[in-house]
Amino acid sequence: MPHRANRTFVGFGFGPIQAGLFIHEAFRSGKFHRLVVAEIDSPRVTTLREAGGMYALNIAHLDRIESVQIGPIEIYDPSRERDRLRLIEAVAEAEEMATSVPSIQQYVSEGPASLHRILAEGLRRKAAAKGPRAVVYAAENHNFAAETLESRLCEAIPLSEQPALRLIVRIVNTEIGKISGIISDPQDIEVQGLARVTPAEQRAFLVESFNRILISKIRFEDEPTMPSFERAITVFEEKEDLAPFKAAKIYGHNAAHALAAYVGAVRGIERMADLKQYPDVMAFVRNAFVSESGASLVRKYSGADPLFTSQAFRAHVDILLGRMFNPNLYDAVRRVGRDPERKLAWDDRLVGTMRLALGAGVQPRRHAFGAAAALAFVNRSLTKTPGAAVQELKRLWNKSSPSEVEQQAVLNLIEDARHRLDYWVSAGFPELESLFQAVP
Repeated sequence: MPHRANRTFVGFGFGPIQAGLFIHEAFRSGKFHRLVVAEIDSPRVTTLREAGGMYALNIAHLDRIESVQIGPIEIYDPSRERDRLRLIEAVAEAEEMATSVPSIQQYVSEGPASLHRILAEGLRRKAAAKGPRAVVYAAENHNFAAETLESRLCEAIPLSEQPALRLIVRIVNTEIGKISGIISDPQDIEVQGLARVTPAEQRAFLVESFNRILISKIRFEDEPTMPSFERAITVFEEKEDLAPFKAAKIYGHNAAHALAAYVGAVRGIERMADLKQYPDVMAFVRNAFVSESGASLVRKYSGADPLFTSQAFRAHVDILLGRMFNPNLYDAVRRVGRDPERKLAWDDRLVGTMRLALGAGVQPRRHAFGAAAALAFVNRSLTKTPGAAVQELKRLWNKSSPSEVEQQAVLNLIEDARHRLDYWVSAGFPELESLFQAVP
């Protein structure tokens, strides 16, 4: 085990991103003597404690799966009074923390065990002791997770103490393009030779080796009475503006991933890596990524970062496609395609990418085909019954109140794609990309 310096890390939530990214990188740094986690699942707290605070992580490289043991970590259930007090104490002494819970809605819950109350009380103690300064990585998949968390903290901290809070902590947004998941099927665990989280658990964490995570720029106010701050988890890269990269993830990476999954599902493919056996589908996905979402992102964010040039983005696409179809991730098409109604939302990866493209003067016909395939994933009748797709999409978009003109432009493309999808299926799946280019 590497030597541990005198620092503390605190994480909220013990899923694959917390365990496979934040705790893993804190552990690898060798600079933390305490790794502390809050987890509301009491049985998992118990099993991890019974394992002496040690857990297994499976890391998918392109050529192998590496299993590593991490810990010991301290894990606490915030619903237990004694555990809650220990979490507050840990927050007060921590230099780096991460929230990695299912959504920003879980920042607040009833009673003293709420994440925001524990964090607020620990930060109040930190401020009273004048340090150490700390950063909180808000890892929830939301554009304003950090701002939301800060707002919730202010609700739990007296107004008179809030200036001191701002001197002592920075909450930053994150852009996490790391593919990760939980494998719970015993047969999959056995076939892949995965190490279970603990000997008593019937699940395994499986994450890709990629760890280039982007975070908001960290700036503390100059204050002579306060200690300086330096991150121990140095692999994360600070950016002045995360907005272009967030757009590139949802309308690039996420869109292409979903597109591949839904087309794969229509084609009868079960594993994402198996798509590599269909060169026409791979060419289709790559062209959608480069010529539709990529071209649109480059036009919108040109000059924001070296990534947003045609040549750099093409290279980025090829690297991402290699990662998406890594056979060692054993990723199921159905897992990637889950929750299709959310992914068809007005601002989400498929329709949002179409809107971005139309705004940039690009015709997103391949992403429209992906949207049609997603509708088929929901219910095949939606793409076979005239008018059903339009009705369903309008229902999904109702809360967003889209303009009639923009909505109709998107619907026209998806309606055209619906016919192409039916033709592709009924014709026995002819080569997709050439067919797509051939049909205007």
